[in-house]
Amino acid sequence: MECEMPRVNSNREEMKKYFEEVKTIAVLGCSPDNTKASNHVAEYLRDVGYKMIPVYPKYDEILGQKVYRSLADIDVPVDMVVVFRKPAALDAIADAVIERGDVKVYWTQLGLINNSAADKVKASGVAVVQNYCAMVEHREIFK
Repeated sequence: MECEMPRVNSNREEMKKYFEEVKTIAVLGCSPDNTKASNHVAEYLRDVGYKMIPVYPKYDEILGQKVYRSLADIDVPVDMVVVFRKPAALDAIADAVIERGDVKVYWTQLGLINNSAADKVKASGVAVVQNYCAMVEHREIFK
């Protein structure tokens, strides 16, 4: 995939609104390795008061939370999905977000851009944030 610039994205004011409205955040690709960015972001989101749900293909627990193997396996409502996966995986993740029907915000971390996936998600009524770190943005907005 060539380098893409986000064609579909949210601004800082919209991000603030999302953070104020969501309660449950699924972190796809949440690593059990505490040296990885996904682990730091997930821990931060949990520590600032969100119900953080780690999604990872292995492990039963990460950061003291039950781990789910996929977005479809989560048995509680999910307000936001924060993605730490390769851009090629984002089309399938977009489909899973749409299929759930309860996700309000689809957020891809720094360096993760897939405009076709973002277009699909946005067309289904889900807000899109691409190529931003959820932890950095939250800290900046609520400092």
